[in-house]
Amino acid sequence: MSVRELVVLGTASQVPTRHRNHNGYLLRWDGEGLLFDPGEGTQRQMLRAGVAAHDLNRICVTHFHGDHSLGLAGVIQRINLDRVPHEVTAHYPKSGQRFFDRLRYATAYRETVRLTEAPVAADGVLARTGGYTLEARRLSHPVESYGYRLTEPDGRRMLPDRLAAHGIKGPDVGRIQREGSLNGVPLDDVSEVRHGQRFAFVMDTRLCDGVHALADGCDLLVIESTFLDEDGQLAVEHGHLTAGQAATVARDAGVRHLVLTHFSQRYSEPEEFERQARAAGYEGELTVAHDLLRVPVPKRRYTGRTML
Repeated sequence: MSVRELVVLGTASQVPTRHRNHNGYLLRWDGEGLLFDPGEGTQRQMLRAGVAAHDLNRICVTHFHGDHSLGLAGVIQRINLDRVPHEVTAHYPKSGQRFFDRLRYATAYRETVRLTEAPVAADGVLARTGGYTLEARRLSHPVESYGYRLTEPDGRRMLPDRLAAHGIKGPDVGRIQREGSLNGVPLDDVSEVRHGQRFAFVMDTRLCDGVHALADGCDLLVIESTFLDEDGQLAVEHGHLTAGQAATVARDAGVRHLVLTHFSQRYSEPEEFERQARAAGYEGELTVAHDLLRVPVPKRRYTGRTML
């Protein structure tokens, strides 16, 4: 059975707290696992969450501040210790190559796994697989930072009642899918477009074009909300978003499920992030993240012949 879910490994910004680990997020997408921003302690959080090194296929780092990358050393060494049998690809800002090198070879260990370095130097597509396209967009932060977006290819949903009405069955169903029409019946008359699901990961940034492009039409958006709205000036100065800003982005982008995370240690009441997000007008499903939470990618919804 395919699984599409977010596993939250840590939610703290800058420093861990008694209740929040440094950042870390695993996206399970069918048979693959994408690990985003492994901060300090990620290897232990993986253990607590039941995530194995074998589950990792890609590591995506938004930028090289410690709360987003200090866990790389441990995760990379664990991948090698456990002799993960498949290739693992690492994406990260190319300008931070020296930091990646230092973390990858922070201590002595035996390399047993093919770890492919695929640094990001500009907006665009990073990878295409049978199950998704992964792309990056530049964000606005004091150091170079990129957000990531995963998009499933569009497909087709065959409509049994329409097929039956045209007498199409058995091998002819596959034939009309391949050829686009059958005996004068176009494929559009017996099927509908199944739009691919979309996920985006947006960390440390001010509002910018990249934020909106990444969030557009997402089924699941994971986005930083380091500050509450009353500290908006601090957010601008340090290159971050407030809860209200993140929710406004999600509202305008038509996001179905919004996950707020990356909270400053100055706040002790997560309920206030939810209140401010709702006050900004976001009406979709909303989660204020906490460590070890699991968030499923929303299921597709069909209304008549239209997929929402």
